[in-house]
Amino acid sequence: MISQQRVAGGSGRCAAGGRARGAAPLSAARQRTRTVRVRAGVVVPGDTVLVAGATGGVGQIVTAKLLERGYKVRALTRRAGRARELFGDHPNLTPAEGDCRDPASLAAAVAGVDAVCCCTGTTAFPSKRWQGGNGPRETDLEGTGNLIAAAPRSLKRFVFVTSAGVEREGEFPWIVLNAFGVLTFKRQSELALVQSGIPYTLLRPSRLTDGPYTSYDLNTLLKATSGGKREVVLSPNDDLKGQASRIVVAEAAVQALAAAEAEGRAFAIESVEGAGPGEDAAAWAARFAACAPAAAGARR
Repeated sequence: MISQQRVAGGSGRCAAGGRARGAAPLSAARQRTRTVRVRAGVVVPGDTVLVAGATGGVGQIVTAKLLERGYKVRALTRRAGRARELFGDHPNLTPAEGDCRDPASLAAAVAGVDAVCCCTGTTAFPSKRWQGGNGPRETDLEGTGNLIAAAPRSLKRFVFVTSAGVEREGEFPWIVLNAFGVLTFKRQSELALVQSGIPYTLLRPSRLTDGPYTSYDLNTLLKATSGGKREVVLSPNDDLKGQASRIVVAEAAVQALAAAEAEGRAFAIESVEGAGPGEDAAAWAARFAACAPAAAGARR
């Protein structure tokens, strides 16, 4: 269910400690009507989360964290055996063989899930990963669009890991990164999710660091650390230019599933020196809440 109400826009970055920086009320002329979702609840341990891209750089860490915390994970991958290699015979893991580029392969994968975390992606420039129709259009537009279309409208949350720069594709250095359209396609998929009516969270990480990991040991994945850069900077706008640890981004995705404060919001994210919130749900909720009033992702 959705409703129409008057919402003020805004800007400003959330500091590492979760305080809003630079946010100021806008004039009435800059206020506008925005579609706002009625809260659909949060995801809790025992719920089933479909992780798309479950064997990729961020997705494998998301999957490991969800399994550790008692969630049921349906790992969407083109090769079910790959998920078993990474995560073993965990009782809460169900490999789901499918391809986001093939809509017919998604129906069984999404049936009955409570949430989706989409961590799919490809390289911005031509590489071996583009072989077999895995370029930005096929992966970041068509594939993601198919997943959004197939997702049950009863979902509690759809967390979508996209990228910094999706609203700056005409600026340097993003204009270079977008030479083959990766940022344009990701932004189009963001808008498709926003307009779908599904409760969502958009995460826009800066340049990814830490990994991707190739270990086939679940315990090794869980013990991976981001060195000293574990503090989190969130922004409601696409305005960050630093780095983001895959481990921190994966933690943000897991926390966003369970945080009412993250629903219907977009967060740019980077990691900096400091201890950070770790796995503290209350600390993450406070950071999400501090950025919520000015979230850019709900803009149409």
